[in-house]
Order: sequence, then C-alpha cells, then structure tokens
Amino acid sequence: MTPRITRRRFVAAGAAAGVAAATRPLFAAAPAVIARAGARPIVVGSANAAKFTNGGPRTGIAEAFERLTHGEDVLDALLAGVNILELDPEEDSVGYGGLPNADGVVQLDACCMHGPKRRAGAVAALEGVRTPSLVARAVMDQTDHHLLAGAGAREFARRLGFRVEDDLNTDHSRRLWLEWKRLTDPAHYPDPAARAAAGDRARREMVARGLVSAESVWGTVHCNGINAKGEMAGVTTTSGLAWKIPGRVGDSPIFGAGNYVDGAVGAAGSTGRGEANLYHLSSFLIVEQMRQGKHPKDAALEALGRIRAATTEKRLLRPDGRPNFQVKFYALDRAGRHAGVAMYGGEDVSYAVATENGPELLPMEALLPGSLAD
Repeated sequence: MTPRITRRRFVAAGAAAGVAAATRPLFAAAPAVIARAGARPIVVGSANAAKFTNGGPRTGIAEAFERLTHGEDVLDALLAGVNILELDPEEDSVGYGGLPNADGVVQLDACCMHGPKRRAGAVAALEGVRTPSLVARAVMDQTDHHLLAGAGAREFARRLGFRVEDDLNTDHSRRLWLEWKRLTDPAHYPDPAARAAAGDRARREMVARGLVSAESVWGTVHCNGINAKGEMAGVTTTSGLAWKIPGRVGDSPIFGAGNYVDGAVGAAGSTGRGEANLYHLSSFLIVEQMRQGKHPKDAALEALGRIRAATTEKRLLRPDGRPNFQVKFYALDRAGRHAGVAMYGGEDVSYAVATENGPELLPMEALLPGSLAD
C-alpha cells in the first residue's frame, strides 16, 4: 500500500527542498566538462542576460553556460543565470527592484519548462520573493499543478522556506513610480480609459526624458539552452509592464506564450508587449513551425507576421499603420540553430548567445524596416 502523505509531511518535505533551492551557492564546485554527445551546448536569451552581473564575475548568460557545460541540469543552469538578474537591483525589469505596478507594489511573474522531464511550473503576480523563477521551479517539482498566482503563490513560497519581504522596491524603482504617479495624477483623470491613456503617455514621456529605458518598461529576461546531451529547457522571468494595473499578468508566466519548450524540437521565448504575444501563443507557434522543419529565424518571423496582421486597433498603430510596440523572440532548435527576431530593428536591438567561444550580443533580425522610434 502506498503510504499516506499528510499535509504536514508535504509541507515539511517541501520546505527542505525550497530552502535548498533558494540557498544553492552560485559558484559551487562542478565536475569536469562533459564531452559532447552530438549536440553543441548553447544558451540563447534576451540582451539583458549578457549585461548584468549583480557584482559577480559573470553575466547571467555566461553563468548559465558555465554551469550547463560542467554537467549541471540544463534547467538548473538557466535558473542560476536568470537569478543573477533577479537579484541585481540595477536591473529594474525583473526581481528585486523591478518597476512596480500602479499602486507601487512589485508583482513578479515567471515560468520554466524542463524538456527532459516534460514538466513545467509558473507563478504570476507574486509579491515579496526576489527570485520568482525558483518559486516556479518549486511549483514544477513540489505540486501537481503548473501555475500558482497572487497570495496563494506567495504563501506557497513562504511554506517552502523562501524569504518573503514586505517590499521589493529599491530607492530607484520607487522614485520612478512616484514620477509616473505625478504625471498621471488620478485626480485629473477620473475616467478609467482616460487614466489608462494618461499612464501610457507618462511611460513614453519618461522614456523620452531618459528616466527609464524602453527595455525596462516592457522588461523581461528569457533564456533557453541545450546541453551536450541534447537536453533543452527554458525560463522567463519579469516584473511585467511598468506601472501596470495591479494584478495584470502578461505573457511571461504563460506556457506557449512567454516560454515554450519541446525537448524533441526546440525552445522559444519572448520579451516586449505581452498582450500581443499572449493573444497568439507565439512561442508555441514558433516551436510548431520548427517541428515542420523551419529555421528558428523563419519560424519567429512567421509569429511576428501574425501579430502584425492582427494588430488593427488604432491606439496600437503608428501613423503609418504599423504596430506601435516592440516584440522580440528568442528561438533555438534541437540542432543548435538559433535566432533573435524583433518587430523592429536598430543598433541596440540585440540578443545574447553563449557558446564555447564565450558570450556575445548579436543583432536581431527585424520584420519591419527602421526602428520603433522612427
């Protein structure tokens, strides 16, 4: 007879596993590099994964590749990489110091998918935990579910031993929120639609004034990778749209939208306007296009083309009729072919890749000519 698992036993066992995951050292000793078994190890991700170190010796993508090539589980390696960004207070689009919602509260979303295990976990609107990606991993490992949200996700993390804080704002993120509040001034915009339009104008003004980058407003970090055994995984983590409606959830924690992995085919993830991507489940579409033999670049361009064709609301269009937002995809197939594709290009529109030659930023292919700012 299978022994009965009581709630108390489940919580106790989960707490030990959660504490181990949350406190795992970033630079633990690793075994010798595994020889290739027909696959070329590679990590592909958003550009910010190659820019932030949280005061350590390596960027997120470099850390992920280092761990992946020294035999660590493919998803664990990617998580260690994105944890660097989640914990870095200077990266204001994820984790600690991420730009808050309209009420000044940092709400975080994350999801992870493990190709070899064919399992996944996610959290949405999680408050108080700096590393939502690790809570997503705990959902995958410790429950029979895929997605936990809001107060339930926070309590789940608390019971597993994660540190839950009252406020994840930094002085920087709080100052930006206060400036956004000043520009939108609810007393002058009592109508919800007018207030939403004012909030969008305020975001654009703050970007134009150099107070915040466009990448931070829609900021997210995504990483996917393949190890020497051909095993694949992917992870996406974000603080979501800056100054969003409380409770708003975009594409990042939704499987098939912000992240999708089929270990037999490939992986894809997204950053940018989550609503546009969520409507089309574009990461799933990209992987399915790769399943049919398309190169990752062509598969991602197909997804962007569908988003463009479906964008018909005037408020989402530029005067020239093209989408007035950016969406980026990061795609990797089982053979190690990869691509970074964006709605618009430009000198600073790039994606990160780490191989045996080291980490680098590569220009993204663009669906439309010019830059979003043109």
